Amino acid sequence: MEESKVKKCKVVIIGGSAGSLQALLQILPQLPPIRSFAIVIVLHRKSTDDTALENLIKLKSKIPVFSVEDKVPLRAGFLYIAPSNYHLLFEKNGILALDTSEKINYSRPSIDVSFESASEVYQTDLVGILLSGSNTDGTAGIKAIQEAGGTIVIQDPKSAEMPFMPNNAIANTIPDYVLNVQQLLDFIILLDK
Repeated sequence: MEESKVKKCKVVIIGGSAGSLQALLQILPQLPPIRSFAIVIVLHRKSTDDTALENLIKLKSKIPVFSVEDKVPLRAGFLYIAPSNYHLLFEKNGILALDTSEKINYSRPSIDVSFESASEVYQTDLVGILLSGSNTDGTAGIKAIQEAGGTIVIQDPKSAEMPFMPNNAIANTIPDYVLNVQQLLDFIILLDK
């Protein structure tokens, strides 16, 4: 893979819906521990208190998974997963907040809400990755990241189980990268400078 154009990264935020968990389960077990940024994952999920997703990712990841509760600090070297039934927001002081306002694109957590919030705080120090999915959530958020000077990466629709979400984002933005799952893994590893 070519050298990353990203100069500095504080947060990698990953959004996805149907089919995205399969991509993450190919990427996360191969990611070494990271030092220079935090990873935040926002997936569409059922509105329950079920922690199966967090438990599965804890088992598969070498990166420590931090359970997100309201007002927890975001720290480099950790992986955060948006809990079900809450929008995940970013505050200027490096704190994650939870919100129960109405669903966006039938989803809470909404990818757009989290991506837009992260873009306001982290701007050029943010990398947004949009994975497989079957609705338009994520497109407005990925645009917000790009408009704030961040880097946007979209899963190659040919490698996505549900290509609608990445196709929609590609049709409505000019992505910095369109990468398959192996390339996504290589890209994230290269960011940890």
